[in-house]
Amino acid sequence: MGLFKEFKDDFSQAVNELVPGEMPEREAEPNASAANTSRPTAENLVVDTIGENVDVESELAKLNGLLEHVDETPKSQPVVKPTPSENFAEQTIKNLQEEEQVAQMNEIPAVNNIPEVNNTIISGEVQDETSVITASTVLTGDMQSSGSFDIQGTINGNVMCNGKIVVTGTINGNTNSSEFFADVAKVEGEIASTGTVKIGAGSVIIGNISASSAVIAGAVKGDIDVQGPVVVDTSAVIMGNIKSRSVQINNGAVIEGFCSQTYADIDVQGLFEGK
Repeated sequence: MGLFKEFKDDFSQAVNELVPGEMPEREAEPNASAANTSRPTAENLVVDTIGENVDVESELAKLNGLLEHVDETPKSQPVVKPTPSENFAEQTIKNLQEEEQVAQMNEIPAVNNIPEVNNTIISGEVQDETSVITASTVLTGDMQSSGSFDIQGTINGNVMCNGKIVVTGTINGNTNSSEFFADVAKVEGEIASTGTVKIGAGSVIIGNISASSAVIAGAVKGDIDVQGPVVVDTSAVIMGNIKSRSVQINNGAVIEGFCSQTYADIDVQGLFEGK
């Protein structure tokens, strides 16, 4: 027992000599750790990553890859605003174009400058062509042609041509032609012709008639002035005076007016002067 006790004492002394003053600190550490565990702070929550094995080169390579990806991302093209000089040039070109358009429009002749149609025949030869106005057509305005007209529709205006006018429709206006023929037609206006005027049965004429010869079989309300002969057929009804070279009135015709052979070759007044 004495040997064992001596060994124990020697061991304790050797330990104290090897670690002088260290034991109190070790004893204090448990207390500090206990205090820290009892009150958690932000320092206790910090994760120590320094001690871990981190590959710095691989992390840098990853970072460089991200930077290259950002550089390769297409950037939106910046909006280039025109400089004041460019705006001035564009505005100047636009102004010149507008001025040119206005000048071109001013060169177009106005519609109101259309010459008025009078009662004179168009100068020139008669063209071998006929303008047809269909029955379903209604025209408003004056018409003229160097040829002929075949009017089946309605014309609200004057009609003048070098050729012949054939009317089976309606004319509300004056006519002037080399020949005139109305068949079941209605004309409200004066009829002037250098040739023959024929008014067929069933036609109604409201206006004066002047021609070189005439054949009346329809109804006429107006004066008839013909340089040559006039034939008044059985179905004719005339309300107006007749002046002609000669007149033939068939049985059944109705005339309310005076008939005068003013253009006859016979001197009527001279026949009675000596009597």
